[in-house]
Amino acid sequence: MLVRTAVTGTDVALERAAACIAAGGTLIFPTETVYGIGAAPEDEAAIARIYGAKGRVADKPLALHVADIDQALPFVAEWTVCAQAAADLFWPGPLAIIVSRRPGRFECAAAGFATISIRRPSHTLCRAMLQESGPIAATSANRSGRDAFVGDEPGVSLLPQATLAILDGPTEFRAESTIVDCTGSAPKIVRSGAIAASVVAEKLGALASASPSL
Repeated sequence: MLVRTAVTGTDVALERAAACIAAGGTLIFPTETVYGIGAAPEDEAAIARIYGAKGRVADKPLALHVADIDQALPFVAEWTVCAQAAADLFWPGPLAIIVSRRPGRFECAAAGFATISIRRPSHTLCRAMLQESGPIAATSANRSGRDAFVGDEPGVSLLPQATLAILDGPTEFRAESTIVDCTGSAPKIVRSGAIAASVVAEKLGALASASPSL
């Protein structure tokens, strides 16, 4: 039986959140967009609990949440000029960047895709947690098909059957992240969100096309 433990934004809380991930647990945590639920990026049992608790379809991947680009690169097959341009413009912040996935890494959370979606949140508490825990595979902390949780009610009511710990904190944008596919030379908007798709397309398209090869 899983035990829920609400924690707050202190050093001890961050240690407990990281310990939850290291022990194979699942964690609910705030980002600048909405609350997420996550686990160690290659812990198949914990990731399966996330899918089960959300009622998430098996072919819909999770996103890798990182504190910095160094945490992301071991999971990446090719970090394109377009991806670097997106990171330079919008990271840390509410933009998920899709790039090609390194074979053998993030297999379960990738849901069979050869790509990986990566988020580097700007939320101070979330970034501190990721520094402590390492990268986390995560998605929004709500049942699939329902509105994302933005902190208007106690977090402990969320997905109780999957949750080992909850890190509480405010959200800012109260909308999900924008997703951009940077596997090629030109960006492709996959989902509009906290950053308007038109803003991403305009700024990133110009910078990506002008950037030299890495």
